[in-house]
Amino acid sequence: MRVVITGAAGFIGFHCVRTLLARGDVSAVIGIDNLNDYYDPALKAARLKEINAQPNSDRFHFHQVDIADAPAISRIWQDSSPSHVIHLAAQAGVRYAAEAPFAYTHSNITGFLSILEACRTTPVEHLLYASSSSIYGLNTELPFTETQKTDQPASLYGATKKANELMAASYAHLYNMPATGLRFFTVYGEWGRPDMAFFKFVAAMRSGQAIGVYNRGQMTRDFTYVDDVVSSVLALLDKPSPQTPPHRVFNVGGNQPMLLLDAIKTLESVTGVEAVKIFLPIQPGDVEATAADPAALKAVIGRIPETPLKKGLERFVAWYDRYHQAR
Repeated sequence: MRVVITGAAGFIGFHCVRTLLARGDVSAVIGIDNLNDYYDPALKAARLKEINAQPNSDRFHFHQVDIADAPAISRIWQDSSPSHVIHLAAQAGVRYAAEAPFAYTHSNITGFLSILEACRTTPVEHLLYASSSSIYGLNTELPFTETQKTDQPASLYGATKKANELMAASYAHLYNMPATGLRFFTVYGEWGRPDMAFFKFVAAMRSGQAIGVYNRGQMTRDFTYVDDVVSSVLALLDKPSPQTPPHRVFNVGGNQPMLLLDAIKTLESVTGVEAVKIFLPIQPGDVEATAADPAALKAVIGRIPETPLKKGLERFVAWYDRYHQAR
């Protein structure tokens, strides 16, 4: 395999790169990331440094490129001739859209079109791309299944992910391009993003500051540990859809929804710190509950995400403390 990973210096992309480099059937991992400043670029640089310290790092080839730069993306495909693509680069975050809506169309729409066109002109065996649980929007029937309608987005971010699925489905139909969408559910873990809840909570708790708790903590989320996500993604890598057109989507979550207040209690038990909480209203774009039905994923790869939240948080907090002590 020769695998392109976009968003290679990002949270999930970083973990995918490290895991692929350890595999004997991967001759090259081509990483793409624009290293933007949506959050601290130093964390992205640290991830790349960690990758380059791994065994077999000579098989990792990094390009600092904006995925919306279609000619640059096309050249990378032509030069590297990838067999598989894991497309994870995107403008993330639900709430940030209120500040920078054009960032979402630039990266998530124009950028994704660049990836689709590169895979059309330099064909690959399988394109996997990040969708999101946000695609379910205002649906209230839980758990979410892939057959539910997804035409009520609650956020611009969710709307762009819906667009990604439609775009990939059209390319699968028109060009017989094997593509699989991955609807991630609230991923957390080591090397995570500073704008995500657990990262923000630990940072505040370790410095004696209060944490902001939206909707007074009365939200449920299907928290999914990053190692489970990566193992699911890589298990799907050589399993393109056998259907025509070859496009399908999967929930990547374990159907273990937890109330936010209970998740905070679990984090308090792991850190040994009682959080000072400031209760806030629900934010525009947020939804009250998510839960994944993982039956379709299990039918294809034989397993589902199942790491208990406490175990995942123990690993995350241990990494967080090591990372910040080393800085």
